[in-house]
This record gives sequence, C-alpha cells and structure tokens, in this order.
Amino acid sequence: MDQELLKSNLTGLERKIVVLVNEHKNLKEEIKNLKAENQELKSAIKVRDEQISSFHNQLKITKIVDNLNPEDGSVLELKKKVDEYIREIDKCIAHLSR
Repeated sequence: MDQELLKSNLTGLERKIVVLVNEHKNLKEEIKNLKAENQELKSAIKVRDEQISSFHNQLKITKIVDNLNPEDGSVLELKKKVDEYIREIDKCIAHLSR
C-alpha cells in the first residue's frame, strides 16, 4: 500500500514538473518577444524624435526666412531656395536614419 501511494505521489510530482517546465519555456519565449517589441518601440521613438527635431529646425528656418526683408524683391526666390535646402536635408536625415 505504501509503494502504491509513493508511486502515485511521484507520478503527480512528475506531471507538475512537466507543467512547470512547459510554463517556464512559454514565459521565456514571451519575455524574448516582449524584449524585441520593446527594442522596436524604442527605435520608433528615436525616429519620431528625430522627425520632431527636423520639423523644429524647419520651423526655425521658415521663421528666419519670413523675417528677411530684402529690398530687391528676392524674398520669394530666397524662400524657395531655403525650402529646397530643407527638403534635401530631410532626405539626408531620412537616409542616415535607415
């Protein structure tokens, strides 16, 4: 009778160990996935921060251009040139961030 009880207890413990090992594997996989997602989100935040910085720079440049007041009427031409430079800089930033 004692041996049957011990076998029963041992079998129950083995089942619990198998369940715990499987749960441990699943949790390790979930942690791995969450770490990868976390890294992706950090990268996305970095890209957004760079874009925001770029937009702030564009805004500053636009304000500078708006405040220029040359007498020969070349403000529009100057604005176009600055906008062209801004677009080119944005392309360079986008290329470098990849």
